[in-house]
Amino acid sequence: MNRISTILVSGVDAFEFLQGQLTNDLKRLESESKILAAWCSPKGRVIWLGNVLSTESAFRLSAPSDLAENIVRRLMVFRFRAKVEFEIIDEGVTVDLAALISEGHPTVGLEQSEQYTPHMLNLDLLDAIDFDKGCYTGQEIIARTHYKGATKRRTLKFESDTPVSPGNKVSHDGQDIGDVLNASGTDLLAVVPINKVGGELSVHNSKLNLASLPYLDKATILA
Repeated sequence: MNRISTILVSGVDAFEFLQGQLTNDLKRLESESKILAAWCSPKGRVIWLGNVLSTESAFRLSAPSDLAENIVRRLMVFRFRAKVEFEIIDEGVTVDLAALISEGHPTVGLEQSEQYTPHMLNLDLLDAIDFDKGCYTGQEIIARTHYKGATKRRTLKFESDTPVSPGNKVSHDGQDIGDVLNASGTDLLAVVPINKVGGELSVHNSKLNLASLPYLDKATILA
């Protein structure tokens, strides 16, 4: 999942098409070099998460290489009569997973696609959702979660006693309550219920120690 491809989205309707699909507002690219955004299912689950850049001829979406073809195939279902084209470019780019984990920036690959809502992945805290832009796929459910404050699970950073792997279960009192999302050595991001964070969590008997995120400190999490 460390390899990244670029999905080029071009055509006269590219802006309108993506604006109606992605969680963030593409108008921001008029003054910003890139934005973080997600594409969600109608049920509000994150299919893709990545950076969006704009060029004179296309929008560039960064995506894990193992997920890129799936994204394009599914985007084409929503194309209908829109004049928009897709192209996948593998530029041989890899990501520094350890740095992303340190920043609390989740990565969604093929195995994690459609498993989590944007709020579970902290996308509201990472400025990846615009709640004023209008309709996009999954918007109604995402907005309802946000304004009702119904987020019960979050992506949090932990340090483990021994290395763990993405997909490993996080346990509390002998019960599986969450999942390791991303991992690099003994540093990891895991999606867990907020109300369990004050207890003793583990992965395969390896104790997890809660760490602060750049945008969310331990005191706030435990409050």
